[in-house]
Amino acid sequence: MTTEKFLYGLYNDDEILVSGIKKLQEKGIKVNDAYSPFPIHGLEDVLGIKWTRLAVASFMFGLGGLTLAILAINYFMIIDWPMNIGGKPSFSLYENLPAFVPIMFEFTVLCAAHGMAITYFTRNMTFPGLPARNPHPRTTDDHFAVELSFRTNEMEVNDLKEALKETGVVEIFEKERITKFV
Repeated sequence: MTTEKFLYGLYNDDEILVSGIKKLQEKGIKVNDAYSPFPIHGLEDVLGIKWTRLAVASFMFGLGGLTLAILAINYFMIIDWPMNIGGKPSFSLYENLPAFVPIMFEFTVLCAAHGMAITYFTRNMTFPGLPARNPHPRTTDDHFAVELSFRTNEMEVNDLKEALKETGVVEIFEKERITKFV
């Protein structure tokens, strides 16, 4: 388990947070992350966060679910235990396909949703039992935080604190956080 020390600035307004991040970046200070109780429009552009590929993963999970549903329906209803339901012949999957569309759709959605949720939790290390990553309890209520790393910013601690004070922070604090599980 690897831990790293971070410097946090707490803000009480989202617009002050975004303008503060811009001021810090103008001074050459790299901002690691920002914490907010609600989504802030344009924050991902200011932080330089890349577009997520979660939609691609969701599509792949859905495609896998659709394939699995078609194979299972074909095996259960045509090969293994053919049944005459509503007068429909059980000679081939193609003849009965309209009757199975709702099942295939629901299984596609089920696999896409569960796969996407598991991928999200795995990527963000937010499994049950792991320590919370938010730096301060108020970042889930009414405050916003900006995270600065001592490792990526080659400045003295006091210089980083002075730069944060110029952006309109309410509170500045240091905290150690787990960055990797080895």
